[in-house]
Amino acid sequence: MNRLFKILIAFITGFFLISGCSKKPSSGDDYPIQPVPFTSVKLTDNFWAPRIKKNASVTIPIAFGYCESTGRVKNFEIAAGLDTGKFQTIFPFDDSDVYKIIEGASYSLQTFPDPKLEAYIDTLIQKIGLAQEPDGYLYTNRTIAEKHNGAGLHEWAGKNRWEMDSVLSHELYNLGHLYEAAVAHYQATGKRTLLDIALKSADLVNKDFGTEKIKVYPGHQVIEMGLVKLYRVTGEKKYLDLAKFFLDIRGPKGQVYNQANLRPVDQTEAEGHAVRATYMYSGMADIAAIENNDAYLNAITKIWGDLVNGKMYITGGIGANGGNEGFADSFELPNMSAYCETCASIGDIFFNQRMFLLNGQSKYIDILEKTLYNSMLAGVSLSADRFFYPNPLESNGKQQRQAWFGCACCPSNVARFVPAIPGYIYAVTDKMLYINLFISDDANITLGKKNIHVTQKANFPWDGKVEITINPETKSNFILKIRIPGWARNEAFPGDLYKFTDNDAAQVSLMINGNKSDLNLADGYAVVSRKWEQGDKVEINFPMPVRKVVADERVKEDKDKVAFQRGPVIYCAEWPESSTGNVLDLVIKKDASFRTEFDPSLLDGTQVIETSGMHMMSPDNKVEKGHGSSFASGEITVKLIPYALWNNRGAGQMRVWLPTSRF
Repeated sequence: MNRLFKILIAFITGFFLISGCSKKPSSGDDYPIQPVPFTSVKLTDNFWAPRIKKNASVTIPIAFGYCESTGRVKNFEIAAGLDTGKFQTIFPFDDSDVYKIIEGASYSLQTFPDPKLEAYIDTLIQKIGLAQEPDGYLYTNRTIAEKHNGAGLHEWAGKNRWEMDSVLSHELYNLGHLYEAAVAHYQATGKRTLLDIALKSADLVNKDFGTEKIKVYPGHQVIEMGLVKLYRVTGEKKYLDLAKFFLDIRGPKGQVYNQANLRPVDQTEAEGHAVRATYMYSGMADIAAIENNDAYLNAITKIWGDLVNGKMYITGGIGANGGNEGFADSFELPNMSAYCETCASIGDIFFNQRMFLLNGQSKYIDILEKTLYNSMLAGVSLSADRFFYPNPLESNGKQQRQAWFGCACCPSNVARFVPAIPGYIYAVTDKMLYINLFISDDANITLGKKNIHVTQKANFPWDGKVEITINPETKSNFILKIRIPGWARNEAFPGDLYKFTDNDAAQVSLMINGNKSDLNLADGYAVVSRKWEQGDKVEINFPMPVRKVVADERVKEDKDKVAFQRGPVIYCAEWPESSTGNVLDLVIKKDASFRTEFDPSLLDGTQVIETSGMHMMSPDNKVEKGHGSSFASGEITVKLIPYALWNNRGAGQMRVWLPTSRF
């Protein structure tokens, strides 16, 4: 049976799982806008395509390797009775890393078929199935501890099932990632092996939890998203209802840390642990879409506004505090101690895509794009085998990407997210095609009952020229909506947290079949409505001048400083470009001009910015607002590189926000 046939069978049979009577949710019971799946989009660019290939050839294999060497896989073997011993790893949530990497590997198999990898995953799934208890319970720490009369049960786990610490328990968190991996594996391979394990588990959770049963919310959110995916593939509403139950029982007496201090519908601010938050907001968005739940939609809309107007870094990173791995007060955005966990960036991409699918407004994709090209991308090295957990915006040289972590949520999240990036480029309704990201690709898109082949040619993020070729199967009337990014409309960021220092006069130009066309803007999109024919070409040019960005004056850390942006990319000064190895003492000439060029020999090829500055000297060798200190050098050329590429040449100083001074 060939792969395409297996995938077709998987999608068909997925609608009739369990008793054969389940129905696929109707199109009216989901997001009004639907993403075009990454399986329909083949990247041909020089930026993301090589990274996705490296994720397949480097990240996923080494991640599985660490799961083997650190005992994560061994835990399943011991729980299954295939080996003996006690729980091998540090945390009870270590099961989730195996699930997330299976999810990423499943995505990767659709782009890079690999019989060896597929066979390895099959073996892992067999071990997971054997580790599952007869009634569906799956949590290796407890299963192993029970083999030793309770010895080795982690302190975060209660003595009995589901006796959970309201913050630290990860019994349900693990299962959420299992459910997401199961759906990915099923859709990628047509095999029900992991899906059957997930459904058996979900049926147990549904049996044990509910209004008249156990009323405990997950210590760490994600099961809500996983249950929605099970609902979508089976049509079984009990999974959707269970997801909503786990959301609605939060608050009002819980902790801010995991967003349990208020009912979700009453929350208006982004608070607490950032990863937990974005996973919860994503789950709320799913429920809002499927059940047309205005209370959920109103809550997450207010939370999104709170986040982008006072709690997000210019890189798209979120979570200012390391102590709670999460949010501080509005405008409290320190740079050197910025946490900006890689997982939180990925979670925020999940959240913003869902907000777009609900509303069709470009501002959500503006944040998604900013996060994608900056804070998320900084989380993995160019070699694809080193990772950041926090992503600060300033460094004294103490940070270095690591090969793995005791808490390895970030590498495993990178492994599953990167191969899914093509699924963020396009979205559709019955009558509209959205182009959200500008990445060279070939896509086969279904628009209502129409089949359309779309080709993009672009050199993003270095060049703003984009050529889009539309090839409908037959002549077709539909609306093409091309996102005009905020940075191309003199908007550094949705809201007022960050602004450009100037209003650039360069205009976005649009041509259709060689003829200039007006930009008819709506919700941040250029709207083109016509009868499309084979070979129709749309050319759009986004000017990409170097822009200086300033922060709201209430962000004290960034007062009298500027950041540099070109297109969606934020830049930084890093030690290798400094003759002294120091960049924390740099001051940028306030009225300096800029030069930008592509350097093919630097960092696998990257656009750089050059401007003028000086090294400053102060008693503690720190710059204080660029004033009151003496010059330690004459005027020098300052070279800036994309923030996402820092720390690929060893540890050293780095800075995004640079003081300015007249000299």
